[in-house]
Amino acid sequence: MIKAVTIDLWGTLVVDSPATDERYRRERLTGLESTLARFGFRVPVADLARAYSESGRHLARIWRGWRDVAVERHVTLLLQAVHPSLPGRVGNEALAALVEAYSNPALLAPPSVDEGAAKALEVLTDRGIAIGLVSNTLRTPGTVLRTILKRHGILERFKTTVFSDECRIRKPDPAIFDIAFKQLGVDRKETAHVGDDAVLDIEGARAAGVRVIHLDASGSWTPRYAPDAVIERFQELPDVLADLDRSERHPAASLAIARLRPRFATRSVSRR
Repeated sequence: MIKAVTIDLWGTLVVDSPATDERYRRERLTGLESTLARFGFRVPVADLARAYSESGRHLARIWRGWRDVAVERHVTLLLQAVHPSLPGRVGNEALAALVEAYSNPALLAPPSVDEGAAKALEVLTDRGIAIGLVSNTLRTPGTVLRTILKRHGILERFKTTVFSDECRIRKPDPAIFDIAFKQLGVDRKETAHVGDDAVLDIEGARAAGVRVIHLDASGSWTPRYAPDAVIERFQELPDVLADLDRSERHPAASLAIARLRPRFATRSVSRR
């Protein structure tokens, strides 16, 4: 019986893709420039833009190893790219203000939550299913993403929210899922994960030993690691979880498998 579900954020609960985080680049740069000026450091936006790109390449190397760093490290890397001595000269108060300027632009133009999410999460809560969120972050940290979920009125539905910048582990490393299972207080055999990414969510959750539900709104998929079920809209999640439970109790009447297998015969392969 499924007692818990973990949910991906970008492209699943939030309809925007992870690449959306880069739309805040200009606001980050202007915020960093004005904050540095406030503390007596004059750094042109052009220099900050160059440092932003350089720090991004450094972060990408870390992320490729399925590891992550705190947002304070993002800012330190950026300042080092401006000048190696700058992080040591700004001081703790300025650094805290810079971290805020770097982190908060998403609060001004937040990503959109799936329109069916609130009702689906309510149904799951009413059924007694524990809900967790497991998400990689980019430049917007988990603290800000929780604020966005709270503003949408759904944060309270989550028993735990696990963000890579806080635990320092990124999907598809199964260890990030293990953190969620422990905090949810459930065995992995009683858990399902839902997400949109063929590698981060399907392969990651498979490696963690849980059932996998692929949210496949775009039609991109991979046949290498087949999910247990496929949904096209988030609002289908409660019904599909119920189908998976019924299929285990009555294998001959597996509605989840019936929904899934015909789709695997006709799709072309695409991996983002």
